[in-house]
Amino acid sequence: MVAIIDYGAGNLRSVSNALKTLGVESIITRDAEEIKNASHVILPGVGSFGWAMQMIDDLNLRDTIREAALSGKPFLGICLGLQLLFDESEESPGYKGLGVFEGKIVRFEDRGLKIPHMGWNSLEFPKKARMFEHLDLDPYVYFVHSYYAQPKDESIVSAYVTYGQTVCVAVEKDNIFAAQFHPEKSGQVGMQILKNFISREVDA
Repeated sequence: MVAIIDYGAGNLRSVSNALKTLGVESIITRDAEEIKNASHVILPGVGSFGWAMQMIDDLNLRDTIREAALSGKPFLGICLGLQLLFDESEESPGYKGLGVFEGKIVRFEDRGLKIPHMGWNSLEFPKKARMFEHLDLDPYVYFVHSYYAQPKDESIVSAYVTYGQTVCVAVEKDNIFAAQFHPEKSGQVGMQILKNFISREVDA
């Protein structure tokens, strides 16, 4: 069973529907025991960093999410869900993220391009990554974001995108995967990425 964490941050149904298309059973939940007992956990999200962390704290989900990410079971952050795994964001000074990864979330520089970065763009891979197995080179995926991650440890970066500047848009470490783009809205490429995630097993 895949637990999709519900803290009020939207796009839950699109993730659930994508999994249903793959024949994968999921549950949208904010119940700590259901999250703990799930085989896989997904942290989706759209909206602002500070608002999301406030909702997570109001629902007493901070420790539950951190424990799920660090438990060894496959864990996937999507869009805002990626950003929340880091320490802090320029979008919401004073709000502490989940701190699963060291680093911060920063805004795109003003280089004459429209912000937010919205629409389709191709991924660039610095290394082989389990999240992107069975994909062609430079696959296109769908983005809607104004901020991106700057991990302290660049070795966790599994994909970049170039939009006026080259930025991190996916990370992978042990059982934890996260994407700034929306796999559930990225056609067959996104479905393959979700398949890759679902195929992972709990780390020993």
